[in-house]
Amino acid sequence: MNTDKAMGINWIGLWTIIRREVARIMRVPIQAFIAPWISALLFIFIFGFVVGGRIATIGGHRYLEFVLPGILMMNIVNAAFLQSSSAIYFQRFLRFIEETLVAPLSYVEMIAGQLACVIVRSVVTALGILVIGAAFGVTGMHNFGEFLFWVIAVSVIFGLLGIIIGLWARNFEQLTILNVFFIAPLSMVGGVFNTVSMLPPWLRWLAYGNPFFYFINGLRHAMIGFHEGPEGLGVVLTLVLMVVLSLSVWRLYATGFGLRE
Repeated sequence: MNTDKAMGINWIGLWTIIRREVARIMRVPIQAFIAPWISALLFIFIFGFVVGGRIATIGGHRYLEFVLPGILMMNIVNAAFLQSSSAIYFQRFLRFIEETLVAPLSYVEMIAGQLACVIVRSVVTALGILVIGAAFGVTGMHNFGEFLFWVIAVSVIFGLLGIIIGLWARNFEQLTILNVFFIAPLSMVGGVFNTVSMLPPWLRWLAYGNPFFYFINGLRHAMIGFHEGPEGLGVVLTLVLMVVLSLSVWRLYATGFGLRE
């Protein structure tokens, strides 16, 4: 088992992890990319033309322009979580994670290699949805730097969560628990299809207490310039989550949780 005492960065080992995982993604393009693109297309069609045809504007923007960032964020979250959780789980299940553990790699490099692949999958997914949105004439970009921040930061957060679940899960059912009971419900009520002002005052705490609201709100501001909630709070929350989850995953690797079996 390696430790984090080695000096410098093993670029060859890090690149090997990235190349292996990217190759794994490319072997299942339908699952990795085509499925979320089709899902986004259906959401855009249904909410853009069926629902959007009955709603003139929302937040000063066309309804489809308003919901596209939320649809995009839901797919980024799913892509990031599924990539890291399945990668770690199957490495454990097939027992070839031992090859990584005995390699001259630090825990930070192992984690960074996994997260790099998470970001690749999330970015490609996001770009495909942007192209679909552009075909419907609703893709906007208010601040590209801010857009990249939210795509990468949220990918890292859910990539780290996926690693934690992948290390913890003992079967396929446990692997999907977080996605089924937390990610999907919270993302659907995180402001994808409505503004906070559309909620009754006594229900607005559900939005402000939901981290997905800040992710979607941040990406929406980056794309169309529309913003709700305290400015800067979403960025601070996101950075704190990244730090806490990064330290948590490193600690799990250091203690061998789910690895030394």
